[in-house]
Amino acid sequence: MKIGVPKEIKLQEHRIGLTPDSVKTLISEGHEVLVENNGGFEAGFENEQYTSVGAKIIDKAEDIFNDTDIIVKVKEPQSGEVKMIRENQIVYTYLHLAAAKELTEGLIKSKGVCIAYETVTDDNGRLPLLAPMSAVAGRMSVQAGAHCLEKNQNGRGLLLGGAPGVEGGTVVILGGGVVGENAAVIATGMRAKVHIVDKSEARLKQLVEMFGDKIIPEQSDKIDLNKLVAEADLLIGGVLIPGAEAPKLVTKPMLKLMKRGSVIVDVAIDQGGCVETSKPTTHGDPTYIVDDVVHYCVANMPGGVPRTSTIALNNATLPHLVKLANKGYEKALSEDKHLLAGLNVHKGMVTYKAVADVFGHEFVAPEKAITS
Repeated sequence: MKIGVPKEIKLQEHRIGLTPDSVKTLISEGHEVLVENNGGFEAGFENEQYTSVGAKIIDKAEDIFNDTDIIVKVKEPQSGEVKMIRENQIVYTYLHLAAAKELTEGLIKSKGVCIAYETVTDDNGRLPLLAPMSAVAGRMSVQAGAHCLEKNQNGRGLLLGGAPGVEGGTVVILGGGVVGENAAVIATGMRAKVHIVDKSEARLKQLVEMFGDKIIPEQSDKIDLNKLVAEADLLIGGVLIPGAEAPKLVTKPMLKLMKRGSVIVDVAIDQGGCVETSKPTTHGDPTYIVDDVVHYCVANMPGGVPRTSTIALNNATLPHLVKLANKGYEKALSEDKHLLAGLNVHKGMVTYKAVADVFGHEFVAPEKAITS
């Protein structure tokens, strides 16, 4: 198969869909790989590294879309890219459609085969292609939040880790999944006081086994969230409902309870955010203030560390891509229910229920779609 890797064009996105090592693997399987000129440059991958393993460098994204069977990206196709997707072309990338009506409609119209990294599952019901970026975003969330707490960033003027004789700050993490766990790794390492809120008692027990008394577990149905929000110097939003819009756990009135200059980092912003006052921002202009609370809502946080992120992402996405290329998508999807769960849009049909429900489209079961 011909596999195309266009340069990411979303604002401040520096990752790339495939590393040179991944290209080498695909070419060893007999496939052809086209990479856009300097597509990997910002992530530290030179054209020569791609050509040395057999890739072809192409100057224009249009030529890649026109001449390949599979498009491999990182972020959702931008409006200009959506127009280039051909009928039956496979698009393999993050999509986050539940918070993107215009993109959803565009992909339906394209009649492409759109597989979303973030809804591919595994035997344990987890999201293995989302996990590496959630881990990166979770770790970055505390790093970014600690920076935003500095006075010249309009924060409280508080050092999250404290100082000799001075207590550190309080971090409240909403969601004990991959984002929450990785946020806790950094926050506890900084010696902050760390609360983790989750609805699952079993998950909280796991986290206590990992972190011991470095965290304070909080079961969501047994706490006063208002009180916890009021204590937070840094609030991390890491709640995810697979493929669906994030629930709004922190409402606008709750911001009045927060300390002046406290910080919210809403990692769930890709799925609409779990804070009512959240709106997407970029690495170039990452924060804004509502009711004296600093909001950091960068929608592609891992794009700020593109080399680490690209390698981590490829470790997870490549095995499925090899299956898609070797077997063709119908056979690959029909043989692997977990990869099938990634199919969100198929030749004009919406094949992921949460996306169909939020926009009022008819839901077509993915197994039915690929055999119809």
